[in-house]
Amino acid sequence: MNFRRGRREDYPEINLIPFIDILLVIVIFLSVTTTYARFAELKINLPTSTAEQTPNQPKQIEVAVAESGRYQIDNAAIGEATVDQIAVALKQAAGDQSEPVVVINADARASHQSVVNVMEAARRVGLSRITFATQTAP
Repeated sequence: MNFRRGRREDYPEINLIPFIDILLVIVIFLSVTTTYARFAELKINLPTSTAEQTPNQPKQIEVAVAESGRYQIDNAAIGEATVDQIAVALKQAAGDQSEPVVVINADARASHQSVVNVMEAARRVGLSRITFATQTAP
């Protein structure tokens, strides 16, 4: 016996119209509120120069300080010296050059006092431009 003969089954129906409406509202909202980044180009006109070549680099006085406390100034060994002897050697190495750069190459195991002696000698002679040479670690 078939008791369901006059009865029809209703399948659930999904209505897509409200779903599409909500998606369109979200797309419009996102397009209105989104800011677009514009990369502005900065056009710069740099000035030109008709100047001569840059002046010569100042003379460098190379001072090497060994671990044992011996000094070498511009490849001239002066051995273990006092501050006054280093000052005389620096003055001779500078010659008539104005404001030469004193480059101190000290051994990593050299005493601090040895380096300070070179700095003090440079101060006494009037050489105020002092720099230290380093090497990069392997």
